[in-house]
Amino acid sequence: MTKRKYDQEARAEAAEQTRRRILDAVAQQLREAPTAPLSLDKVAKAAGTSRSTIYVDFGSRAGLFDAFVADLSARTGLPELSAAVAATDARTHLRGAIAAASRMMAGDLEIYRVLHAMDRLDPSSAADAVRAMEENRRGGVAYLAHRLAADGALREDVTEEWATDILWTLSSFESLDMLLTGRGLTVDEAVERLTTTAERTLLRPR
Repeated sequence: MTKRKYDQEARAEAAEQTRRRILDAVAQQLREAPTAPLSLDKVAKAAGTSRSTIYVDFGSRAGLFDAFVADLSARTGLPELSAAVAATDARTHLRGAIAAASRMMAGDLEIYRVLHAMDRLDPSSAADAVRAMEENRRGGVAYLAHRLAADGALREDVTEEWATDILWTLSSFESLDMLLTGRGLTVDEAVERLTTTAERTLLRPR
């Protein structure tokens, strides 16, 4: 390996480590002060870097939040959710998607709770990142409802629009959090209740 290539790789590794520390610092601040606006100065100090580096790496506060939410999704289970959506059978898609989405949010329940609260109480503070996540979920449940309807899996008295509304409710953070935090269920128990409710409410018997 040439010295130039070694230096390039070392700089890239150092930059990735700095990026990781910045994202971890965002999570730390959200946990420690969930109701306070995110301070880039505090994030920079906790990450051992400068505010200007944050802007260089992420472009803006909005870019930082977008990157944080993307990283959160990836580390808590986005690949598993994508695999569930790719299922060839719509019924398997339903059970797998609700399970994967639930486990994904349960993977860091505290942070997801803070982000959803920010979206409702002060949308500008989340820089549209949570709203984009919810729009992706909206498209996902509409696609699932359409698949179920196209496969003839829905009950006769359930329309595609009705199915979309029910799936939207059952796949929400609020539904999961009420079962985990409000009822004290385990993740497995919550997943089983959500998926079984969806199946019994929407699907015709096989």
